[in-house]
Formats: sequence, structure tokens, C-alpha cells
Amino acid sequence: MTHKAYMIGLLVALMPTLPAWAVNPAGYGSAGGEFNIKISRVPANELKTAKALKPPIEATPEILAEGKEIFLGRGGCISCHGAEGKGDGAAAKNLPIQPRNFTNPKFNTYRTPGEMMWVLKNGSMGQTGRVPGTGMLPVVQPNGFISETDGWKVLLYERSLGETK
Repeated sequence: MTHKAYMIGLLVALMPTLPAWAVNPAGYGSAGGEFNIKISRVPANELKTAKALKPPIEATPEILAEGKEIFLGRGGCISCHGAEGKGDGAAAKNLPIQPRNFTNPKFNTYRTPGEMMWVLKNGSMGQTGRVPGTGMLPVVQPNGFISETDGWKVLLYERSLGETK
């Protein structure tokens, strides 16, 4: 089984376990639409620590190229976020809420790299009670399948997609 097939299968398997509001996000956004980027997915008791977390590496052209390679390959990000990071990947149509559009420059103003790393480590299954579960699974070890260093490379690449030129 390919990594992509595994990720899609896992998403489909988890959908029945999501709370009812995760499937019908009334008041939170609309099904098939990106969830409000102003609301963090990090629980309140972990938010200060997550926001303070900074990437241990710089976003050099080489690091961004490595992040893109992971995003498009073994990281599995392309499945939901699409090849260009617009939230329009093949699996996106099966999710209750559209995955993040990393090309939206406003995303980088509201979400810190540390918050993004928290989501890469913990997924986004509605842990805050303020954000519907989205189907985003943990991808960074120990819960996921890529290293923390690779996670930083991916999120630096994702953030570069929304930079205004």
C-alpha cells in the first residue's frame, strides 16, 4: 500500500469518530470551505508555549526545496493540501472542511510557526472545542511518520507559499 493510499484510508476511517459539529460546521465556516484562520487549533493551555516556539532552521532556498520535496512526497501533504498548497488535493473533497490554503498571505499573519508545528505533531481533530475536527492527522513523530526537522522544513515551505512578493 502506498503512503498516499494509507493516508486517505486513515482519513476515511477516522471520519465516523469526529463529533457531529465536525461534519456540519455551522457557525464555524462552511463544509468544503476553509475554516476561520483567525482561530488557533492549539488548546488554550498549550497556546502560549506553541506560539513561542521558533523554527531551529532558517528558510534558505535549500531548506525550502527540501520542504517542498517532503510536502509533495513522503509527508503526504499533497493529498489534502494539493500540489500548490491551495487546500485542493485529491482527498480534500472527502473532508468536512477544506484543508488550509497556504497561499493565502493572511494565514501567516494569524498563525505562528510554533502553532503549525503543534498541528503537525498533534493533528487537528477538534481538541480545542472551538475548532471543528478537520481530518488533519499528526505527521511529525512520535505520533506521525516524519522527523521534527522534516516537519520544520515542510512548514517553512508552506509559509513561503503565502509570502507576498
